[in-house]
Amino acid sequence: MPSPFAPTALIGESFAGEGANAAHTNVVIGRKGGPVETAWATALATPSAGHVPFLTIVRPSVPVKPLTLFVTKAAADGELHQRATWGSAQAGLAQGVTDAVRDGLLPAEEADDLLIIAAIWVNPAVDDLDVSFRNQRSAAHDAVRAAVNATPTVADVLAAVEEGPANPFYTPTSGALVR
Repeated sequence: MPSPFAPTALIGESFAGEGANAAHTNVVIGRKGGPVETAWATALATPSAGHVPFLTIVRPSVPVKPLTLFVTKAAADGELHQRATWGSAQAGLAQGVTDAVRDGLLPAEEADDLLIIAAIWVNPAVDDLDVSFRNQRSAAHDAVRAAVNATPTVADVLAAVEEGPANPFYTPTSGALVR
């Protein structure tokens, strides 16, 4: 019998889109009965002010499979940001995880045995729920793909550092890069 999928934790990250509607997603994928389940249950049972982990649903009373915990990176603030967090980003995460199952990245036959923790960034300045949904769907799928494929590799990271570190919030000047 083949070994089960994800016998140890798989970790992935992805950023999709730009500006206020961009999505940044980190995922941890693991099996029920292991350390990911402990982290999943602990996070669900210990919310903090403004950061309330919740079960990701496809529709009310239909949680996505594998069961996926949505953990907010930014406290939902204002009506549109709340609608994006609880609405478009959650729907995008659910669709992205489902796409990963449909594409075979996550084995459908083991979906009931797997858990996902997804840490999700929704910019408080979000201004388009449909773009937010599309970006989150893409980021979720790509984060799962990165976790499953163990990418980027160390060689990929070293090559990226040669170009210089950068992210949507900061790119160092050439002078700052001098050692």
